Amino acid sequence: MSQLAGETQAGAARQAARARQVAPSNREAPSSRSVPENTTAPLVLGIETSCDETGIGIVRGSRLLANVISSSMDEHARYGGVVPEVAARAHLEAMQPALVQALADAGVELHEIDAIAVTSGPGLAGALMVGVAAAKALAVATDKPLYAVNHLVGHVGADVLRDDGTEIDLPTIALLVSGGHTSLLHVRDLVSDVELLGETIDDAAGEAFDKVARLLGLPYPGGPQIDRVAAGGDPRAIRFPRGLSKAKDMERHRYDFSFSGLKTAVARWVEREQDAGTDFSIADVAASFREAVVDILLTKAVAACVDRGVPRLLLGGGVVANARVRELAQERCDAAGIQLRIPPLSLCTDNGAMIAALGAQLVMAGKQPSTLSFSADSTLPVTQIQA
Repeated sequence: MSQLAGETQAGAARQAARARQVAPSNREAPSSRSVPENTTAPLVLGIETSCDETGIGIVRGSRLLANVISSSMDEHARYGGVVPEVAARAHLEAMQPALVQALADAGVELHEIDAIAVTSGPGLAGALMVGVAAAKALAVATDKPLYAVNHLVGHVGADVLRDDGTEIDLPTIALLVSGGHTSLLHVRDLVSDVELLGETIDDAAGEAFDKVARLLGLPYPGGPQIDRVAAGGDPRAIRFPRGLSKAKDMERHRYDFSFSGLKTAVARWVEREQDAGTDFSIADVAASFREAVVDILLTKAVAACVDRGVPRLLLGGGVVANARVRELAQERCDAAGIQLRIPPLSLCTDNGAMIAALGAQLVMAGKQPSTLSFSADSTLPVTQIQA
């Protein structure tokens, strides 16, 4: 990690030098420690490097101008999962091209940016370091205010960038499901009041999809592959367990999730069928597994809405791209009289636009920028919206 840290610092220094070249030297830039003058529709650049996507986004208030994502997924596919050091090195290589592309897409220059926002956590430590170092370098080089924000709350913030222009209604229950996180939140205020109701106590839902895909002989990443194969299967063919759904579990873990036991149950079922020489349907296994995951996710999410008296549910995270997640969510919400909101699918996976959006919300709320003393925090609690 020491070698990686050295490369990260060297990369940040190079980025700072480039930033100085594009930042005008003859203008009076505002102090990086003060709120931007433009608090009505601030132009904010967001940097996201929590996992394997290098995301650079630019927003003006709640309007999306650019969303550039450089994924290193193909590099991780050969290993069957994300390798932290590979991800960090890929971020170093992708940062500069992604930044240049985002500025071009938005039709703005770096000196026009009002503020910079960056994911400070949670996520992979090495990957986060790259984004944090790059953001600090840009902030120092351009003398722009810097906002260090929470990755999970960023997923909620993506909803303000909806194409239909409708504003996010608060409070809301938010279900965030991805390869690294499965969390259930009560969001009363996007910039000041987020409560963690529950989270996975072992594997995240996305991890479970990857592991089950592997045992079924499907390639990485598992989510899209399971979704594709499950389309031709019967979701009622096999009754796989729903983790933490029994009465004794609900007392302590009403809003928590567990997918490790489900993954093991699928593995044991496949082993038994293979030992017996049975020609079973992979599509049925995939569909039944997917149904178990989606069922428990939506059961607990809707229960949180009912228990808290919040008639709104917001979905976020890469697993939301799963067709059955969206379908069952709509069914369950319609039945319970709950409004369902899903950000555009391009904004559900990790991206810089959601970080820029949350940063813009902080600016518009008059929140003070972060100091340069913050660091990457792989376990940053969701209740800490800004570092």
